Amino acid sequence: MVPASTRARLTTGHASPLGASLTATGVNFSVYSKYATGVELLLFDHGEAAEPSRVLPLDPRRHRTYHYWHAHVEGLGPGQIYGYRVHGPWQPERGLRFDGTNLLLDPYAPAVLMPEGYCRSPGRCSAAGLAGAMKSVVANLAAFDWEGDRPLQRPRHESVIYELHVRGFTRHPSSGVAPERAGTYLGLIEKIPYLQELGVTAVELLPVQQYDPQDAPAGRRNYWGYAPVSLLAVHSGYGCSGDPLEALDEFRTMVKALHRAGIEVIVDVVFNHTAEGDERGASFCFRGLANEAYYHLQPGGAYANYSGCGNSLNANHPVLRRLIRHSLRHWVQNLHVDGFRFDLASVLARDEHGEVSRLPAVLWDLETDPVLAGTKLIAEAWDAAGLYQVGSFIGDSWQEWNGRFRDDIRRFVKSDAGLVPRAALRLLGSPDIYGHEEREAEQSVNFITCHDGFTLADLVSCNHKHNQANGEANRDGSDANASWNCGVEGPSDDPAVQALRRRQVRNLLSMLLLAVGTPMLSMGDEVLRSQQGNNNAYSWDDPLSWFDWSLLERHGDVHRFVRLLIGARTRGRREASAEGLSLSLCDQLSEYRISWHGVELNQPDWSPESRSFALNLTSLSGQLRMHVMANAYWEPLRFALPPADGAAGHWRLWINTAAPSPHDIHTWEDAPPFAEPAISVEARSTVVLISATHKGP
Repeated sequence: MVPASTRARLTTGHASPLGASLTATGVNFSVYSKYATGVELLLFDHGEAAEPSRVLPLDPRRHRTYHYWHAHVEGLGPGQIYGYRVHGPWQPERGLRFDGTNLLLDPYAPAVLMPEGYCRSPGRCSAAGLAGAMKSVVANLAAFDWEGDRPLQRPRHESVIYELHVRGFTRHPSSGVAPERAGTYLGLIEKIPYLQELGVTAVELLPVQQYDPQDAPAGRRNYWGYAPVSLLAVHSGYGCSGDPLEALDEFRTMVKALHRAGIEVIVDVVFNHTAEGDERGASFCFRGLANEAYYHLQPGGAYANYSGCGNSLNANHPVLRRLIRHSLRHWVQNLHVDGFRFDLASVLARDEHGEVSRLPAVLWDLETDPVLAGTKLIAEAWDAAGLYQVGSFIGDSWQEWNGRFRDDIRRFVKSDAGLVPRAALRLLGSPDIYGHEEREAEQSVNFITCHDGFTLADLVSCNHKHNQANGEANRDGSDANASWNCGVEGPSDDPAVQALRRRQVRNLLSMLLLAVGTPMLSMGDEVLRSQQGNNNAYSWDDPLSWFDWSLLERHGDVHRFVRLLIGARTRGRREASAEGLSLSLCDQLSEYRISWHGVELNQPDWSPESRSFALNLTSLSGQLRMHVMANAYWEPLRFALPPADGAAGHWRLWINTAAPSPHDIHTWEDAPPFAEPAISVEARSTVVLISATHKGP
C-alpha cells in the first residue's frame, strides 16, 4: 500500500466521476449523500492503522455540488487506503441513520481492505477501533496486461454451465493444489484441464463480490458469499495474500486463463440486499451514506425484507440504478467477465414502494446498455417474499433459472404421479413456459441441483434434510426437496441400494443433459459430492462443502457418464447448428419431427397413473435421430420401437442407465447395434437409441 502524504494538498475536486479516480496529480474523491450535514475523508498509511494519517473535513461550500461531496487530493496514488465519516441526523423514522463514529466504505471503490478480525458493528470502529474497520482502496484499473483478452461471447446454444465455489473447488487437501494457492483464484487455474475434460463451456462462480464472512451464526463463517459489502470490489479472501489489489490482479489472471481454455466466466451477483442487515445490523457503507436511497423502507423506517436477509436494496431508485449499472460495466470492461447470474432477481422488479413494476427501470437499463450487449444475463426469477417470475421476467436478453425444470424432473424420476406431461414439456425446453415469447430455447437454464439445497448424491440418499448442525433445530433450509432415499436414509453399504442410487443419478443427469435449453451442473455432482443431507450449508467452510478430489477415483463411473453426455450434447449442437437449427424455441420445435409414444407406438399415456413415456426426435434432414424411453415405474416395461430408417436398418444403443459402467453410456461411434422391434427398459431407468445413420464427430 502507498502511504498517504501528510503534505498532500486538498483542492475542490469534482462531483463526477463517483468513487476514487486517478488524475495526473493525485486522486479525485466523490460520494453521494443527500441529507449529510458533514463529511470527512480519512486517509490511512496501512490497513490496520489505529488512527488515520490525515482527516480531511469537506467544507460544504467548496466540496459539495448538489448531493455530491467531492475533493481532490494531490500526491496520492494507487494503493491509497481511505474511508468516510458522514455526519447528519439520526432519524430512523424518516429513514436517516447517520452515525459519525462509523468509518464508511466508498460504494464505488473497486477494492476493499478487510483486516483480520475486522469489526462490523455500529460504534465499534471509532477511535482505536479503526484498526479493525473495513476500508476502501484506490486502484489503477488500467494497469493490468490482458494480452489481448476479451469476453468470449460464445453463442448461448453452446453453453454448458458449471456452478462452482472458488474457495471450495480447490480448498480440500486432496486437490493437489499447493497450500498457498488452495482455495484461491490462482488455485482454480490449476484445475482448468479438469473443466476442459469434463466439457463445460462456462463456470458460474458463487459470489466473488467482496462479502462479509462474519455474516453467519456465532463461531461460523459465511461460505457461500451472499452477504455483499461492495458491488464492485473482488473478494480479497480468495487471493493468495489477502491484499485487495493483488486479489484483483489474481482474479483477472484467472479470467484470462479460463478464456484461453475457451471457458466463459459468469459471476453470481447480489443486488437484492447487503450485509448491513436490518435495523439491528452493521453500518459500514450504504446505510451511513444514504439509507433512504439505497434500501426499501417501510413506514416508520423499518427495512422491507424481500430478500430474506434483513434488508432489500431499492434497485429502482436512481442512485442505486446508477451504481448497479456502473458495477456491471466495471465487471465487463475492467474484469472481462462474460455474464452474470442475478441472485433473487425479482427484487429488482419491485418499484420504490415495493410493488411489482411492469417496467422496472433498472432491468431496462441493463437490457438496453450497449456495454452489456452480448453479455449473458441470467435471472433467478423469484424473491423471498413470494414473487415468482419464471417465464415472465422482463426483457429479451435475459435467461432464467428454470425452477420448474428442477422440481418436475425430480418428481418424475422419483415416480410421483401425474408428472409425465410436465416432464415431457421440460425435455422440450418448457414451451408451456417460454413458447409464447418466441425466444431461443436457451432462455431456460435447466438444473437439477445448485449450491442451495441437496447435492445430487444427497437427493437420492435422503428423504428429509439433516441440518441439525446448523444450530437452528433443523428449521432452516427447504422442506420441499422432491427427494427419495432409495429405501435407506443416508449412507448405505447395501449394494442394491447403492446401485439404485447410481441409476437414479444417471436418470437425472440424462434428463438434464438431453433437454432443450441451457444445462447447469453443480460442483461435484459429477463425482457424487455429498453434504451429509445438509441442504443449507451456507456457513460450512470446511470439507462438508469443499470438493473432495478423491471422489473422482471412487466415482469415476459417474464422471465418465457426465463427460460423455456433455461431449455428445456438444457434438449434437454443432451438427444442429450446421443444419441451421439454432433458432427460437418455437422454430426449433417446428424444425424437428417429434412424436410421442408409450410402451406401444403412437400411444402415449398422459394419465396421472402413468410413469413412462417415449419421445422420437428427428431433424428434417434425418441426420439427427433419437428415441428416448423414460421409465420411472418400479417394474420393467417393454417398449415397441419405430423403424430405424437407416441404411443398416437398426438403431444403436447409446444410453442405458440401468446398465453398469461402462455399458451405461457409449460414444456414438461405439454404440452397439440394436435390431429388435422392442426393448425392455428396466425399472426406474432411461434408454436412448440413436439412428444408425447418425454421424459421429
